[in-house]
Amino acid sequence: MKPRSLKPVWTLTRSLAPIGLAMVLAAGGSAAQARSAKTAPVRVDRSTLVLADGWRFRLDPAASGPEQPGFDDSAWSVVSVPHTWNRVGYYRSDPATHLNTAQSVDKTMGVGWYRLSFRAPAAFSGKRAFLQFDAASRIADVWLNGVALGKHKGGFSRFRFDATDALRPDGQNVLVVKVDNAKPEPGATTADVLPLAGDFFVHGGLYRPVSLIATDAVHLDMLDHGGSGVSATTVQVAGKQAAVRVRASVRNDGAAAQDVRVVARLVDRAGRIVASAVQSLSVARQSGAQSDAMLHLTTAHLWNGTADPYLYKLVVEIQSAGGHRLDTWGQPFGVRQMAFDPARGFLLNGRPYALRGVGYHQDREGKGWAITPQDVDSDFAMLREMGANTIRLTHYQHGQTVHDLADRYGFVLWDEIPLVSQWTIGGAKSASPGLLENARQQLAEEIAQDGNHASVATWSIANEVDFGNSLPGFVSGYTGTPPDPAPILHELNGLAHSLDPSRPTALATCCEGRLFGAGVDVPITAPQADLGGANRYFGWYYGKPDDLGPALDAIHAKRPTQALALTEYGAGGAINIHTDDPMATPADSGGRKQPEEVESMVHERNWAAVAVRPWLWASWLWSGFDFASTIRHEGDAEDINTKGLVTYDHKTRKDAYYFYKANWNAAPSVYITGRRYVDRAYPVTDIKVYSNAPNTALTVNGRAIGVRSDCALRICVWKAVRLDAGRNVVAAEGRFKGAKVADSVTWTLDAGAARGFRIDAGALVAATSLTGRFGSDAFFDGGEAGSVDKPADYGKPATPTPIAGTVDRDIAATYRHGKFAYHLPVANGRSTVRLTFVEPGAAAAERVFDVKANGGAVLSDLDIATLAGGARVALQRSFDIDVRDGKLDLAFEPKRGDAIVSAIEVLPR
Repeated sequence: MKPRSLKPVWTLTRSLAPIGLAMVLAAGGSAAQARSAKTAPVRVDRSTLVLADGWRFRLDPAASGPEQPGFDDSAWSVVSVPHTWNRVGYYRSDPATHLNTAQSVDKTMGVGWYRLSFRAPAAFSGKRAFLQFDAASRIADVWLNGVALGKHKGGFSRFRFDATDALRPDGQNVLVVKVDNAKPEPGATTADVLPLAGDFFVHGGLYRPVSLIATDAVHLDMLDHGGSGVSATTVQVAGKQAAVRVRASVRNDGAAAQDVRVVARLVDRAGRIVASAVQSLSVARQSGAQSDAMLHLTTAHLWNGTADPYLYKLVVEIQSAGGHRLDTWGQPFGVRQMAFDPARGFLLNGRPYALRGVGYHQDREGKGWAITPQDVDSDFAMLREMGANTIRLTHYQHGQTVHDLADRYGFVLWDEIPLVSQWTIGGAKSASPGLLENARQQLAEEIAQDGNHASVATWSIANEVDFGNSLPGFVSGYTGTPPDPAPILHELNGLAHSLDPSRPTALATCCEGRLFGAGVDVPITAPQADLGGANRYFGWYYGKPDDLGPALDAIHAKRPTQALALTEYGAGGAINIHTDDPMATPADSGGRKQPEEVESMVHERNWAAVAVRPWLWASWLWSGFDFASTIRHEGDAEDINTKGLVTYDHKTRKDAYYFYKANWNAAPSVYITGRRYVDRAYPVTDIKVYSNAPNTALTVNGRAIGVRSDCALRICVWKAVRLDAGRNVVAAEGRFKGAKVADSVTWTLDAGAARGFRIDAGALVAATSLTGRFGSDAFFDGGEAGSVDKPADYGKPATPTPIAGTVDRDIAATYRHGKFAYHLPVANGRSTVRLTFVEPGAAAAERVFDVKANGGAVLSDLDIATLAGGARVALQRSFDIDVRDGKLDLAFEPKRGDAIVSAIEVLPR
């Protein structure tokens, strides 16, 4: 299938209004007159009853009869909505300090029942009544007073049912909702409901608000895919002028035809009507009609991102022919123009505008998906402080709150449907008709509900559907040739363009251009959408951090007319796991050894590649906050993806957060990294400070260490700083024009660590020893890290290998090998050096090497297998050395095979 052609610059113009009916000025009214007029207060001719409290809930797939009004639910739990029964993911350390624990989590996926008794207000009498669910996961069946109102499939979008005939406006009502978040698999109720897979947990419940809305018989269409019934699009911005096209669907549920007038007013912040319009419609009984008109602004105040997110107020009113108000609706509204240029990047209102931000999931510890608007606003506050200006809403439709706040704060959004990694089950080679229809439905709902927000830049139709036959652990059930994603992508791309021609489509790929083993074949999916997006984890899952730039260049060169964004990059990080050198070993991406310092290092080096490629139309790091994922057993967490810059409770900001704050936010910022690595392993360490100050000074216990000026990428480093035994107060002071900003941390160094060096060679995180405190591999030059153990993989822990001849198996298990050296800042005097060796598997005489100390041979023709009597048997050798110039250089020089060492101990005599 030939993908839709892409112009070198996709220009889109968009207005901010989930409802926007904007029409030509009324006959005889000038723009000037409209601007000078005052608007009447917005009257909402609807009644809304929020159904939040007093719900009864039970998790019971076998329940019989709860949909009947007389069912006895007195034994059920009393809950408030928003609500989810799931609590997923916890940190293993310090359980008393966390909301989720191993004992409190609940990963049940299945059927939950909700029942609510309520009385409708008197205002509902004689009105049309609609039940509105802002989301129910992932399938919802709804009954009111025993009458089945309908079923909705999809856990992320708003939906409504007409409840007029079932409602008792003058009596007691019983609302019953059955929700089902069962895992999609052959024969399951959710087998054709997206997402089928993904590296995140799909919570169950009524996790967004529920309400009952009353309207007149004539109203804006309440059943328009959960949207407002109105679509507004800025079709032109030229100088100070702007034109907005507005289409509105008006519904007449009355018994007779109605002649109506649709009135639109655009109101500025001062309350002045800057444009108004009237259009007459004739709407047949039990039918609908559409208006389609244009609103012209002669002096438009544009929505200009975070610098000036100006919002008008768009008010839409339906009047009877005699002028009686039938329905009124209003919302903040912005006018802006966006473009995506393959060579210049993203343009907002004709000017380059660098988009930098985060991927975002909607869950948090202790609440799951049942979060509040205040929770979302606090997340925005942290992201704004960091300097972000865009959010990738992953991997599904997010609620109204995040869109409203993005409009208000000037954030640009990537919206996405939950077509994630998998679109068939049971070995099928193409999407089922039911699943294809569900994908179309969820895309139509997202566009109808979010399409009037200025913040929304693009509709993403898929995430990582290009694994081919290189499947991740959370995708299963395929044999032979994998299914082709092209047909469903082609279908969704066409649908998005037909529903919203003003915005480009996008998708995020995982795999194009990556180096795979023999036999791996991945499809090229990027041309199936207008905009390209690449999820690339160089330095984490594969390759090295510095490989990111060349990989992006290769994609850009392959499709020079398609604008490209970096849609995911990053690394995991545990705030209570630390390393002395994040470059000691490759990242332990599937295991427990995920120190905070590695996350920071990957971000530093990845961002260095992004910062010098302005043609990227956006970059989103992965991710803003830790989130739940039941395929994850890594770092210090269970069922948590730890790539967030902030912890799962959305409270603790990891070091990498401050790296971006120093780079993205112009406000003065000084932050000492490694602050949670309090109990230090070595008497000498590098100290790193993220600072955007022209000059930054460092002291340790009041002792001046030095000043760094205009640090590249805001990373200031002081090498080989000596710590004192006991307490060390490390202080950094940024000197800005007219002000100073300071930060300080306190580290400790126990007497044993202060005396010498114990290095767990080849270890990213030092193992615990019975003989003394070891640090992770550090002070090395050359060689590679290795281990006799089988490494961890997703859901599978590392498998330890027995080692004879040692009480410190974990220390001996890792090693550095090749041709390498260690350069240790050892105090002058006589020291004893003890080296531990383990042969991983070579036979006698296959590995032979020398060890030199400060240039002199101390161990010659070392053959571990022969001396130890075989593989995986520990061998130790010691010698004394006189240190004169404050340094000890240990060189490991191979003669046959690689040199190797598992542990190095240097202790003063």
